[in-house]
Amino acid sequence: MDPITLAAASALVGAMATDGWAQARDATVALWRRVWPERAEAVAAELELARPRVLAARERHQEDREQALVAGWRVPLEDLLDRDPTLAADLRRLVDEQLAPLLPKAEQSRVSSIVQNVTTSGHSQATVAGRDVTVNRPNQP
Repeated sequence: MDPITLAAASALVGAMATDGWAQARDATVALWRRVWPERAEAVAAELELARPRVLAARERHQEDREQALVAGWRVPLEDLLDRDPTLAADLRRLVDEQLAPLLPKAEQSRVSSIVQNVTTSGHSQATVAGRDVTVNRPNQP
């Protein structure tokens, strides 16, 4: 999974719940139109269908449903990068210049790419999380 596709999917889904939704949709569809024009109208229609789902998830405080929508949009974005890997910079610009500015300040930090590297050796253990995590380990003698 490319961190930029996760950031883009998060920003896109977040933007669906904003007043700037039309701008976010148009900018996203424009990227598809440049790279995969025959898919652009279908993507526009899918975006329109997704917006009410995001709004309902937020209204009901269903964060898991909203995260499922993010995961669902990650796949088409990954397909787009598979089609043209040089688009990573354009996708980053879409996030930074078009989508993230539409989000409330608290959400803007969620869409930044985070790369974590962990190295362990011997019998060590590592826990890496992008959000809250609870680790329950059995008592060690």
